[in-house]
Amino acid sequence: MPKLQAFEFWRKTLNEARYVVAPMVDQSELAWRLLSRRHGAQLCYTPMLHAQVFVRDANYRRENLYSEVCEEDRPLIAQFCANDPEVFLQAALLAQDYCDAIDLNLGCPQMIAKRGHYGVFLQDEWELLEKIVSLAHQKLSVPITCKIRVFEEIEKTVGYAQMLEKAGCQLLTVHGRTKDQKGAMTGIASWEHIKAVRKAVNIPVFANGNIHHLSDVERCIQETGVQGVMSAEGNLHNPALFEGRSPPVWEMAEEYLEVVKQYPPCSLSYVRAHLFKLWHHTLQIHQDLREELAKVKTLQALADVSKQLELRCQEEMANRKDVEDKEGNLPLPHWICQPYIRPAMPVRPGRKMVCQKRSLEDLDGAAEVLSKNKQKKKSRNPHKNFCTQQKPKYLKCEQCGNPKGNKCVFNLCRGCCKKKAFKEVADCPSQYSDYNTRYILIFISVVIHQISLICLPASCIESASVRGLVERLSVLLLN
Repeated sequence: MPKLQAFEFWRKTLNEARYVVAPMVDQSELAWRLLSRRHGAQLCYTPMLHAQVFVRDANYRRENLYSEVCEEDRPLIAQFCANDPEVFLQAALLAQDYCDAIDLNLGCPQMIAKRGHYGVFLQDEWELLEKIVSLAHQKLSVPITCKIRVFEEIEKTVGYAQMLEKAGCQLLTVHGRTKDQKGAMTGIASWEHIKAVRKAVNIPVFANGNIHHLSDVERCIQETGVQGVMSAEGNLHNPALFEGRSPPVWEMAEEYLEVVKQYPPCSLSYVRAHLFKLWHHTLQIHQDLREELAKVKTLQALADVSKQLELRCQEEMANRKDVEDKEGNLPLPHWICQPYIRPAMPVRPGRKMVCQKRSLEDLDGAAEVLSKNKQKKKSRNPHKNFCTQQKPKYLKCEQCGNPKGNKCVFNLCRGCCKKKAFKEVADCPSQYSDYNTRYILIFISVVIHQISLICLPASCIESASVRGLVERLSVLLLN
């Protein structure tokens, strides 16, 4: 059967999908995809998979794709990050039988993507991207798609999209934010860029950005002319977004936990993260349960905390209490699924927004106020010390720089000391209970040689092969 392309692929394989759940690291796993499909999602992506790890690690393949094969979970697009055409192709060939298309991530703006040189940090290397996409287009039995972020200039963004289309991309998702729009600097996505791309290419286009309600989906399609709309943050806070509903949080939480039990295994960290997103507004009020949700270590314990949050919310509803949330006025009660809108950063007139790092803590002692991350560590281990001056300073191994053994006579770490003990006629009493290791091995090799002289006939001893075998055995013992 010939490979479907462009609009034919969108119509026949993707069933003209308009409502799309975005690829989200550690968040768009099977259980969440199935929950989203039950509530209106028509197409889902896997979490971003690392192509190089996918190729070399069979366990990674099984845990992240092979074990999640499910008839209900189609159509499905598997997304990879990569910066090498051959590696990307190998990963895609291993995945193509388990999905309907392979997507190349060209939109991840996080620091890990910068260090690994993938995602949006490849957007200026058009020659490399053309090779990656064209090779995959030629060799794969399923279509190749791409997810990108925009440049500041609309013209450059359009040229970028046209280059990917020419290379063989059959569907393009455009996130209407630039590389620098992330975290506190996220801001508003530009639908103008998306509209310009849609007019310039002859392949289906999905829009991503500014999607909080179903009304945003319809408005985006009308304004940009795209074939579908992708949601990430909006979907995480309200899985029923594509149904146009805002149900009580506990309804979605309970259903999600049931799906997790029905389709194991699912990492506990994924479940915890989803519950934090769903209960985000309520947890700003009930801080004690926020801490409890962070500490518990079983699926049942997570379900119990979610149940406690439900009971507290229902009690508030019964008593008709108007509880003020800590983030300002919400359009709906905090127990209703609704998007989280990041507060805009104040900018002085005529000044460009610049991303600034937090100031370092006072180095003269422990900081008076610990960060949230350190507070969590402190709650788990009350004796943990965060003062840099009070922490023990270890002497380094003279060869590799790792902490050396406290009593090592060579001033080496355990690994380097072990190597030295076998190479030189010396032992370190602090590292091993067997002293004079080398002398023992010499003695064993001599004994083996003597036994060979006594037990073997003279003709055999004179044989070069037997002599060589004895010599090699002696050398192995000594090395």
